[in-house]
Amino acid sequence: MTTQANTTINYRDYFDKAISYEAYLNNFQAEIGIGDKSKFAEYLPQNWSRQSRLDRKFKLREDLQNAIDNMKKPIHWLVITEHWCGDASQINPIINKVAVASQGKIDLRFIYRDENESLIDAHLTDGRSRSIPILIQLDENYNLISSYGPRPAVAQDLVKSLLAGGSAYSIPLHTWYAKDKQQSIQQDLTMLIAALALESNDLD
Repeated sequence: MTTQANTTINYRDYFDKAISYEAYLNNFQAEIGIGDKSKFAEYLPQNWSRQSRLDRKFKLREDLQNAIDNMKKPIHWLVITEHWCGDASQINPIINKVAVASQGKIDLRFIYRDENESLIDAHLTDGRSRSIPILIQLDENYNLISSYGPRPAVAQDLVKSLLAGGSAYSIPLHTWYAKDKQQSIQQDLTMLIAALALESNDLD
């Protein structure tokens, strides 16, 4: 799912102050280390466990790797996220694996939602929700190409349906992620990257 964005945002400024995946993980561990002093303490250990498992075990599908290999121009990926976000723990490791597999063609950084309200407000989901993670694609000059998030469309429909019925969605959502095994996010990222290749061909 793609969000609508305000193109007046200076993405270069946000990208310059954003952090690497390694720094994001270090900050994540540090927040877990302070225990109950973090107001999100109840969510952090499980999110860390999910994220760490994917960091260790996840492998890209062949079609996604092929799309990465066919990239013609370097791009920047800026991910709006937070340690407490369950969706981020399921999606950020996949985004990072794609960046690593690109061998430098994708310059990936992460930025915190709650410290950058103007940025997330330019990428509201359905025009009203500060949902994360949001992946912002920028060209080599830091111009906005597109944005994606906060989760695959099937998962987003599930969340909307549960919320409309007044039900909590966390357990059903993560059950869906467990069954999906990151197939939907890989499909979506494949399409995002393939669209870049088509764009490049149109400009040649």
